[in-house]
Amino acid sequence: MSRIILALDQGTTSSRALVFDQQSRPLGTAQEEFEQILPAPGIVEHDPQAIWESQLRVARRALDQSGFRGPDVAAIGITNQRETTILWERDSGRPIGNAIVWQSRISAPICDRLKAQGLEPIFQEKTGLVVDAYFSGTKIKHLLDSHAGLRERAGRGEILFGTVDSFLIWRLTNGARHVTDYSNASRTLLYNIHTLDWDDELLELLDIPRAMLPEVRDSSGEFGHTAEEWFGHRVPITGVAGDQQAATFGQACFEPGAAKNTYGTGCFLLLNTGSEPIRSQHKLLTTIGWGIGGRITYCLEGSVFVAGAVVQWLRDGLGLIRSAAEIEALAAAVPDSGGVVLVPAFTGLGAPHWDPYAQGTIFGITRGTTAAHLARAALESMAWQTADLLQAMSADSGVPLQVLKVDGGAAVNNLLMQMQADVTGIPVCRPRTAETTALGAAYLAGLGAGYWPDQAQVARDWTLDREFQPTWTTPHRQREHQRWQQAIQRTLGWKSPD
Repeated sequence: MSRIILALDQGTTSSRALVFDQQSRPLGTAQEEFEQILPAPGIVEHDPQAIWESQLRVARRALDQSGFRGPDVAAIGITNQRETTILWERDSGRPIGNAIVWQSRISAPICDRLKAQGLEPIFQEKTGLVVDAYFSGTKIKHLLDSHAGLRERAGRGEILFGTVDSFLIWRLTNGARHVTDYSNASRTLLYNIHTLDWDDELLELLDIPRAMLPEVRDSSGEFGHTAEEWFGHRVPITGVAGDQQAATFGQACFEPGAAKNTYGTGCFLLLNTGSEPIRSQHKLLTTIGWGIGGRITYCLEGSVFVAGAVVQWLRDGLGLIRSAAEIEALAAAVPDSGGVVLVPAFTGLGAPHWDPYAQGTIFGITRGTTAAHLARAALESMAWQTADLLQAMSADSGVPLQVLKVDGGAAVNNLLMQMQADVTGIPVCRPRTAETTALGAAYLAGLGAGYWPDQAQVARDWTLDREFQPTWTTPHRQREHQRWQQAIQRTLGWKSPD
């Protein structure tokens, strides 16, 4: 048997690759940031070629670091920033302009028109999603509307659409496969999560040709083989999932009621609801977690658009810190935020508010406010946004969550994790393996290739690093939550629609 699994983790701000052995240990890792293209406020783009080239480089570097080569790789797993939309030419593989990133609000006017026409309930019923610029469908429509003749070419199958996983597989297989998995398809606003097919009515409403869409497959199984030129060997691709679903799988949240929160550029909270989708009454998303062997696992999801990105802003925008790692020490220099509340609605607010016209605000500034107070308020904003999601999720599922598993880059911040336990009132559990997103992709690939025998083995591999217990009293938590809600209400609708 080949000895390792290669996981490709293509994220919003960087491309990463990790090599895992059969004991789920990381043997090699590499990471490379790429440019964030910001042509206007609320508009976020990426260069697809930069995504591809950076991902290939880090994959090769991770293999080199591990001491293994292409023939040693049992399988490749891919996890990716979701909803980010790429169009490219079938014949040449050349992208049609930049990718529209999930954070981008460029298609908000399209969403407004759909809502004004009373069409949102149709989308919600079929896809489990709300009509928001976050998702791929309206981004595709925007691109097709913006380029003369593009829709006609797409109808002839000359122009393809894909989320980042599809684009990477297309490049890795030299155009042999145009595929995606259930989890990524369920984030497009075009996929019916009940019939498990692209929905013709929704395609018609958005005027998107079916011919440009990828084939949807199980999250664990055969997606194709890499061309020999990339790793000196044809390596099977046998696992694919959007980053948040992959992290949920990597956290072994296999039973209904299990939940995890990932702290990355945004925060993403997922709750396993089992084999039946639950329709949210609190503006959460009903999404597909993964499909294995034709069996679908559904999740409820809440999305926070700006989490770790607020730390990047403190670093790059304000110059308060030199590196993201410095935020914990700076925030710990003061016992509290000094009354400062920061709502980081830089690209609107996600669940449970879904307001694309909210904008970032800071309340409670005085002459005594310092950089440390701002740093602490930034961390608190992550914890409070997550707490709002947890509250809505418990109401929808009818099951009060007893514990929250955490992962992502900011989960290493002990102060933030303690804040999270305090504002939610439940224990926060951080696993020993922090790389749960990449690990989830590796597990899906390994299961698809027979590298690991079953999900029970994956569950046995999960081990606790540290548990954070809440320390706030209930009255104190309620007072602080009320102040946070006051700030949120004053942020909503700050920017008028154009």
